[in-house]
Amino acid sequence: MTTSSNYEYPLFPDWSTADIVAVTNLYQLVEAAYEDAHGVAADELVTAYRGFQKVVPQKFEEKQLDRDFETASGYSIYRTVKAARQGDGQIKMKEHN
Repeated sequence: MTTSSNYEYPLFPDWSTADIVAVTNLYQLVEAAYEDAHGVAADELVTAYRGFQKVVPQKFEEKQLDRDFETASGYSIYRTVKAARQGDGQIKMKEHN
């Protein structure tokens, strides 16, 4: 597992280095959408999500990773990608409590 702030990214042990890079890229962009003052570019987030889907094509695995990531970080991949698909420009998420 790769470590961020104070938690570990959920990763599967059988992934290649390229797979880990693609998934970690999405995790980092989702974090930035919540943490960075300016958010992240919507198109960059959607592109990273497409890369994530190539690594995790099964919906149930995607949902599992989203749940695990949200449990660890407090940030939702699903809500962030949904916002990116509905908007353009910069995506800035608010913490969901």
